[in-house]
Amino acid sequence: MSTDTPTLSVIIPVYNEGDTLDEVLRQVLASPFEKQVLVVNDGSTDATSEILAHWVAKGEVEAVHHPTNRGKGAAIRSALSQAIGKFAVIQDGDLELNPADYPSLLLPLLNKEADFVIGSRFLVPVQAPWSFRAGVRLLNMMVRSLYGQRLTDEACCYKAMLTETLKRMDLQCERFEFCPEVVAKACRMKLRIREVPVAYHPRTAAEGKKLRYRDGIEAMRTLWRWRRWHTDCPDHAGLVHHGDTETRRG
Repeated sequence: MSTDTPTLSVIIPVYNEGDTLDEVLRQVLASPFEKQVLVVNDGSTDATSEILAHWVAKGEVEAVHHPTNRGKGAAIRSALSQAIGKFAVIQDGDLELNPADYPSLLLPLLNKEADFVIGSRFLVPVQAPWSFRAGVRLLNMMVRSLYGQRLTDEACCYKAMLTETLKRMDLQCERFEFCPEVVAKACRMKLRIREVPVAYHPRTAAEGKKLRYRDGIEAMRTLWRWRRWHTDCPDHAGLVHHGDTETRRG
């Protein structure tokens, strides 16, 4: 890995993803941009540790280990403290999303057309269970009602922004509430938000999908909770935009 500051830090939280981790890392490393690849082994009990050790030994991946499973949000927070790339993107350890879409995610950031980019699985035709579609639609409606932001896919894993911006959000998430927390705070910080279409290949619970109905309920609670987040207090300094420049508020 280059000693120069990489364009992108890819944060990959994994828990028992031994069946897919090898292929995910191959796709991530084959994608464009100079990258720092940060994998958080979140207390896995399968072959994840051994697979990750192989990639670390090759010098292509950095690893963070949680001795016990703490959740996706906690894993992202652990990796974020070590992220050095100009931009950060979140990548799941399954094969539902394709790292070949990184250019689409980063282009609006590189062109200064957006501050926060969300991949949308619903801007292109996709096959997904009706219950999943309904849940995402409900979260989109909450974002519009609470924050005035129209989205088509609040819950997509692919979210990209300046690494410094993500660090300023002072994330508190532990599990799957990462997505609603970061969307809520992006709205409160008045970031320019852009959605871009991404390819999506859903897997079932039998294939290892870990999201459950209770996670949807927690997502709604999280959107409501951060509606009262104050971006102008010392601990949560927001961003104020002046043309193409950004300054901190406070």
